[in-house]
Amino acid sequence: MTGQRQADLVDEERFPEGAPAIQEDSSAASPARKIIFSFPALKPARLALGAGLKRALALIYPPVCVACRAATGDAQALCAHCWGEIGFIERPYCERLGTPFAVDLGRGLLSPAAIADPPVFARARAVCRFDGVGRELVHRLKYGDRAELAVTLGRMMVQAGHELIAEADLILPVPLHRTRLWSRRFNQAALLAQVVARLTGLPHAPAALARRKRTRQQVGLTRAQRADNLQGAFRVPDGTRPQIEGRRILLIDDVLTTGATVNAAARALLKAGARQVEVLTFARVVTDG
Repeated sequence: MTGQRQADLVDEERFPEGAPAIQEDSSAASPARKIIFSFPALKPARLALGAGLKRALALIYPPVCVACRAATGDAQALCAHCWGEIGFIERPYCERLGTPFAVDLGRGLLSPAAIADPPVFARARAVCRFDGVGRELVHRLKYGDRAELAVTLGRMMVQAGHELIAEADLILPVPLHRTRLWSRRFNQAALLAQVVARLTGLPHAPAALARRKRTRQQVGLTRAQRADNLQGAFRVPDGTRPQIEGRRILLIDDVLTTGATVNAAARALLKAGARQVEVLTFARVVTDG
C-alpha cells in the first residue's frame, strides 16, 4: 500500500463521538511527524467546570458595588443608586473642552473658555463630573490602593470617549515623576490607559512620554500657577520619538481640572512630532455659571 493511500485511509477514518482527534503538526522540522491528540468531548466539561467555579466564588465572595459595597449582580460594577448619583457628562457640551452646556444650542459649539483660551490639545472628553460618587471613585483608585477600580472606570471611559478612540493611533498615560511613582507605588493614569488599550485594541506606549521635572502638588494652585508649575515638566525621550511622530495620540488621565497638566503633556508630544493630541479622562472639574 502506498504512503498516499495510507494517508487517505487515515483521513477517511471516523472516530466515535468524544474520541480523541488526531492532527499532524506541519511545522515539525524532523522527518518524524509530530502527532497532536485533542479531546473535543472534554471542552463542554471544562466550560461547565469554569462556570461552576464562578458560581461557587460568587457564593463565597458575592459581588458588591465598587462605590458603596452594596450587593450587585455583577463584579466590578455599580449599584443602581450609585449609578444614579454619578454626574455623567453627555451632550450638549463644548466640542473642544468637553464641558457640558446647560442648554442645547446644537452640535459643534465651543464654550467661551475654549474660544478665549484655546487648549493645546484638540479635544477632551470625560465620563463624569468630578463630584459625588465620581470623586469618591477617583480618590479610592488614586489614594486608597484600589487599583482594581481601573477596570470599572476604564470600561466607562471607552464608552464616553468612543469618538476620540475611533480616530486615535496610540494610547499614552500622563506619566508620574519617578519619585512620586515610588511613593504612590502605581500610576493611576497608566492603569486606566492599560484597560482602555486592552478593550479597544489600540497600541499602548506607556514609556513614550516622561516626566522629567518633579512638580509640586497642583491642589490649591490657581490656573496660572498650575501652568507655571508644569512648564517644561514633560519630554519625549529620543528613543521613543518614532512612536510619536505623525501619530494621533490619545492621552489618558484620571481627572481633568484646569487642563494645565494635559496641555503641558500635549505640548511636549506635538513638539516631538505628534500629528494630534486628544484627552480622555474619567472625571473633570465643571464650574457652573
